[in-house]
Parts: sequence; C-alpha cells; structure tokens
Amino acid sequence: MTGFPPTNTTSLAELDARSRDIFRELVEAYLDTGEPVGSRTLSKRSALNLSPASIRNTLADLASAGLLSAPHTSAGRMPTHAGLRLFVDGLLQIGDLDSGDRKEIDDRVAAVGRRTEDVLSEASTLLSGLAGGAGLVAAAASEAPLRHVEFVALAPGEVLAVLVSENGSVENRLMRAPVGMPPAALIEAGNFLSARLRGRTLAQALSEIQTEISERRAQLDEAASELVRQGVADWTGPETRQLIVRGQARLLESVQAVEDIERIRMLFEDIERKEGLLALLDEARAGQGVRLFIGSENPLFSLSGSSVIVSPYRNSENRIIGAIGVIGPTRLNYARVIPLVDYTAQVVGRLLGAR
Repeated sequence: MTGFPPTNTTSLAELDARSRDIFRELVEAYLDTGEPVGSRTLSKRSALNLSPASIRNTLADLASAGLLSAPHTSAGRMPTHAGLRLFVDGLLQIGDLDSGDRKEIDDRVAAVGRRTEDVLSEASTLLSGLAGGAGLVAAAASEAPLRHVEFVALAPGEVLAVLVSENGSVENRLMRAPVGMPPAALIEAGNFLSARLRGRTLAQALSEIQTEISERRAQLDEAASELVRQGVADWTGPETRQLIVRGQARLLESVQAVEDIERIRMLFEDIERKEGLLALLDEARAGQGVRLFIGSENPLFSLSGSSVIVSPYRNSENRIIGAIGVIGPTRLNYARVIPLVDYTAQVVGRLLGAR
C-alpha cells in the first residue's frame, strides 16, 4: 500500500500511549457503527480500565489536536478526515483476504470471459457488493497495440477512421473533416499514423506524434496534418475513455441522518463528473499500489466528504493500463476494502493481460 499523502496534523509520535489507545478504540468503534462515540462507550470497550471522566479529558485533547470532532454538543466524538488519515497510516492493521473472498473474486471475474468490457463491468459490480460502496473502473478506450490505420471518405465533411489492432480487432471511428479534402491527404495521414503506431498503443505514441506535427518535422501537407491532429485528439480525449460505475444505490445504505442525504446527493453529482473522476483514477495509475483519498484530500469529493480507495491494474508486460476502486462514506471498513481493491486489481490485470 503506497502513495498515501502525508498528514499535516499531530503525528502518532506526539501522542502518549493512553491517547493512542483511546484514539484507536474510538476510530474502530466509529468505523463499526458509523456513529459518534462517547466516553462511556469507550470505557466499556477499552481494556485500559479508565473512567469516563479520564477518557473525556483525553478526547478533548485529541479534538484540540484536530483529530476528533463532535457533530453536536451532547454527542460523542468522531474522527476528522485528518484523524482518519492518521489512523490509516499508523494504526490500521490490514490482513490478507480470506479464502472465501478470493474464491468469489476469482470465480466471478473469470466467469464472464475475457472481453474487456465484461471483465471491467463485473469487477466494478463485484467490488460494490463486497465493499459496500460504489465500484468504479477506468481504462483507455483501446489498450491493444495497433497494426494499421486507414482513413476512408464517407460523405462531404465525414471520414471513417479504421484502426486495426495487432490482435486482429478492428475499431471504426467517425470523424469530421474539411469538405473537399483530397483522397491523397487521407492516404498520407493513414500512412503516417500506421508507421508510428505499428506495434504501439495510442497512448505510447501520442507525445511523439504531437511533437513531430507541432515542429513541422512530419512530411505532411496541411490537410493531412490537420487530419492527424484531429484524429489523435479525438481518440485520446476523456470522452473516449471507459468509465464504469456500479452500485451507486448501495451508497444510500449508509444514510443514517438527514445530513447524510445531502452528502449522498453531492456524491452522486461528483460521480457524474466524468473528467474529474478520470483525473482521480489517473492519479492512482501513477502510483505503485493502492491509494486512499479521504474527504478533502481530493477536490472532487471535498464537499461530499467521501473516501476513495483505488489501485492500478497491469497487463502481462507489467504496464499500468487502468485503475479500479471503491467510493463510499469515510466510515468504510478500510481494513477489508483495501485488500479487496488490491486483489481485484491483480485478478483483472492477470485476466486482461492473458489475452
């Protein structure tokens, strides 16, 4: 588990043994119930044999340190986002998945076959059910290395781009083109892209192609250059990316108070922002393992106060090709969800990489 942003509040080293134990007990109780935890509850749960009054004093100190908050004056305490971050980074004990969870993930993902869309959809649905949040998966529209690109004129102002992958699959994409574009420009643009994309994915060759065009090093006329520019822009933009979200209705199960309804409404709005969600997943793709974003640590979910746990998945060449994760309330069962996301990403990567 890597890549967690550091907390800017009190560190564990600054807490004495009693404060650490009470803090851990409170966070664990909060994650179990989703409700603020009072000193009397902690006095019963804790093995410290402390009175509620002694615990209250420690809770006040933890609140002053920015690790706890109280939703109401008479209510118990709950961890702040900074408190949850401190707990996850320093106190959370993460074990391996049990054999039952592993078998269910293996069997269900493998049962849908090897078609990419089916695998990703099932993985997202599976994570939602096991983790109790909304499952999400992101991948490029096409990760297969290409063999050939060809442009075919269809009608005035319309061109069909034919992308043939190394594995034999063919993808057709409709594009707009200047009316009257000569056939020679279509052939020239197709030959140019075929030469640079052969055996590579669009993502791998994108920067090189853009640089060659912008520096006018490509031996292309203006019409062919414009077609190439438009093509690579259309094929690699956010709208071409796959984003699969399953299990949003499960988020309603976390509603326990009126204020939770507004939080879930804002979370639904956040999920609808495809570009922001893809940017978050891209950030996870840049890491080497599971990443956890709590509340305001990511601007996309700063208002809804949600947690996102994501992990990249890789192909047979160990290249990151997508990301998979769970969105849910901050009171997710992190000890369970983190290994769930990690293992599911491994299974998805193995299955898609074996194609």
